[in-house]
Amino acid sequence: MDSLDSAFVAHVLCIDVAWSIVAHSARGLASPITPARLMISTAAPFALGPPPAGKLVTTVDERVVRAPVSRIFEIAAAVEHWPAYLPHYRYVRFREPRRDGGGIVEMAANRPFGVFNWPTWWLSQMAVNHDVPWVRFRHIGGVTTHMDVEWSFTPVEGGTLTRIVHVWDGPSWPLISGFAATQVGAPVLVRGIAARSWAGLAKVAEGGI
Repeated sequence: MDSLDSAFVAHVLCIDVAWSIVAHSARGLASPITPARLMISTAAPFALGPPPAGKLVTTVDERVVRAPVSRIFEIAAAVEHWPAYLPHYRYVRFREPRRDGGGIVEMAANRPFGVFNWPTWWLSQMAVNHDVPWVRFRHIGGVTTHMDVEWSFTPVEGGTLTRIVHVWDGPSWPLISGFAATQVGAPVLVRGIAARSWAGLAKVAEGGI
């Protein structure tokens, strides 16, 4: 077997190991999933800074998750498995993985309106810092293009303070971008989808499912 064939086999085995860990974990994502997934790509991570200040919409959500930092961080960073825990997510797909566990990721979810669901879709650059830790997103496709998001995790007594920040100036629509940001982006997308995701993942980390 030449070096090219060996590299291909190693690549396939890494993917298989990652999915096997997920399939056989009794509590969702076990911490080994991240090292397995990191081996899939050698591409450099995206250099995403913290959410910029001074945007039209800034939302901050905080919650103490009664679980260690490592657990809620690993669950939050493994976004491709969110649909297994969050029924409002239709799918999450990596189009282009990076070696930090981030990459270009495509997400689709439903925002409920009474008995109806409003389907939404967006594309993001994603970066993961395993030392601090944090997970950051910059939306590059969909109605929320140019939105910046940061998940941060701080150990506190009794668990982990999980803080999620969204900042956005709205879509590039003449005349109504501000209205779309404040009346649609914040209440519909952030509160209707992101906040539900945050609560659902916290429940997983705390052993609720």
